[in-house]
Amino acid sequence: MSVNLQTPIDYLKGVGPNRADLLRSELGIQTYQDLINLFPNRYIDRTRYYKINELQRNNAEVQIVGVITGFKEVAQKRGKRLVANFRDDSGIMELVWFRGQKWIRENLKTGQPYVIFGKTNWFNGKYSMPHPEIELQAEHESNLRSAMQAIYPSTEKLSNKGITNKVVTKIMQQLFLESKGRFVETLPDSVMTELKLIPKSEALFNIHFPKTPELLARAQFRLKFEELFYIQLQLIIKNLIHKSKIKGFSFDKVGDYFNTFYKNHLPFELTNAQKRVLKEIRLDLGSNAQMNRLLQGDVGSGKTIVAFMSMLMGLDNDFQCCLMAPTAILSAQHYQGISELCKPLKISVSLLTGSTKTSDRKIIHENLENGNLQILIGTHALLEDKVKFKNLGLAIIDEQHRFGVAQRSKLWHKNELPPNVLVMTATPIPRTLAMSVYGDLDISVIDELPAGRKPIKTVHRYDNNRLKVFKFMKDEIALGRQIYIVYPLIQESEKMDYKDLMDGYESVSREFPMPDYQISIVHGKMKPADKDYEMERFVKGETQIMVATTVIEVGVNVPNASVMIIESAERFGLSQLHQLRGRVGRGAEQSYCILMTSHKLSQDSKTRLETMVRSSDGFEIAEVDLKLRGPGDIMGTQQSGILNLRIADIVKDKDILEQSRYYAKSILKQDPSLAAPEHKVILNTYRQMSKYRNIWNYIS
Repeated sequence: MSVNLQTPIDYLKGVGPNRADLLRSELGIQTYQDLINLFPNRYIDRTRYYKINELQRNNAEVQIVGVITGFKEVAQKRGKRLVANFRDDSGIMELVWFRGQKWIRENLKTGQPYVIFGKTNWFNGKYSMPHPEIELQAEHESNLRSAMQAIYPSTEKLSNKGITNKVVTKIMQQLFLESKGRFVETLPDSVMTELKLIPKSEALFNIHFPKTPELLARAQFRLKFEELFYIQLQLIIKNLIHKSKIKGFSFDKVGDYFNTFYKNHLPFELTNAQKRVLKEIRLDLGSNAQMNRLLQGDVGSGKTIVAFMSMLMGLDNDFQCCLMAPTAILSAQHYQGISELCKPLKISVSLLTGSTKTSDRKIIHENLENGNLQILIGTHALLEDKVKFKNLGLAIIDEQHRFGVAQRSKLWHKNELPPNVLVMTATPIPRTLAMSVYGDLDISVIDELPAGRKPIKTVHRYDNNRLKVFKFMKDEIALGRQIYIVYPLIQESEKMDYKDLMDGYESVSREFPMPDYQISIVHGKMKPADKDYEMERFVKGETQIMVATTVIEVGVNVPNASVMIIESAERFGLSQLHQLRGRVGRGAEQSYCILMTSHKLSQDSKTRLETMVRSSDGFEIAEVDLKLRGPGDIMGTQQSGILNLRIADIVKDKDILEQSRYYAKSILKQDPSLAAPEHKVILNTYRQMSKYRNIWNYIS
């Protein structure tokens, strides 16, 4: 009989209440289950012993056998440090303790052979090792269960309180003793056999106490597959719930609004990618299940026209539609564009943001409730309780990663039945990330730019090329073009950023003086009305140059702007650089993006800049960004919690991820409720995963 893994960690021999409290607060370890899932960060080969004369000044972790020949106390600014001379047959070094000195003096003996382990320092012409792990040689050799020693995640507080890696290892050994190394299997025999996976018990033992590198590799593969398999299972089941349990509004017909627009008012020929995506949306909307689709498309790929034509399907079936965007600027831009498309069709459309006047709000609320208002566009203001629709059939969310899950779900409660949902992003999401975070959504991709779009030429220039860049700007303005100059805005150093922006503005003003040139300036410290005024001047072509912070990242569409200059480009992330570059290239003329930097660049910065110059493919750029920054940073705080993986890494383990999704889909396709005897192990494991219980309740 295996031990109950839900037992609180306090009950494990060798832990006790004080250590339990520390493990809870520092590493989130509440139960035996949490402890067994505290997987090592790395491993050290403890079969290798160094001689003191072999040490190098690279601060590496080493293991040495020798004897202590004497102790001394050395005064320092605060208190004293204890120093021991440690000798082997090749030389002498020092062991240093800044705390716990009483225990050291009482327990360590001179002349006894010890094994020490730790990082070495080179100081005052000799090597030293602060706070080494130290063990009598005989004890060390009897305790050494594995040649490869696991190194566990830790914190400074744990180390200071004596919970060292050695202590954690002993606690882990105790857990295996109490459980007798028996753990419940979590994968079905068919998957185990097909993939030649080792059993769960063997995998857990070898992840903590690997006998050989080969067994460690097999243990890692088995546990990574299992972790990703259950995440994919959760997401696919969630998708099945949407399709089978959550009824949506069925858009039975494609009628006059859609057909009239398509035949008479479509401003340009749709790309094949847009046509394909519209068909996918049409199939969703024609079913009885709620649509829950993610629409990905690079900057300028034409997502908005697809969103508008999806709305027309809703209007043809007598439903209202809404579009929610994260900023007032972007929602205003959507409103302007969609209003123009609505005019010939006599469709009523309104804009609702935080700055909408009270009198206008009242009219919007009335018209929404009586059904006279067909399309509502806005910001978070759409989520307010006062905003009530008569029959909301389609909710579109733009730049969806900027909204939290709770915010998005508020839209669901605007009707008795939840509306069909289309979420859009102009930030291409790498396939592995989409599978991990949005695996419960159906995904459509617009991977084709409209005809006539010329690729934006991107170059990297250093600050000492500035005069040549100014000359290029003057040539473009002489051709009637407009130019963006963007400065970074990083909240932690807002004063410095503001100074950078103002210094840059003064420098540009000197080089491009009035009345020959007109310059707009936009930054976060301006009043919204002043910001809108300056934006409007640039949109109308009254100013040739827009000096701005990243507020223009989304929401400004000026087809005549052909040059984007990004100052201090090394301070931007890849996806942000790609978004900014997408502000130009919207007209028929050749457009340019100039990345300005100093000569001091980190390796990551060089990689980002080289990627931008080489590629205009948003998906390729997103893959590089994922490798550089990791999934948590890319998804932002709203979404990153989904990816708190214990052992798998979606960048390094993408092959295992795809494999796990394939098996999860195959099993659910043949047995959606996991009722077959051979799938009982999956059903039991799934039910025990408390964070999935709310989803499971829909099915069982």
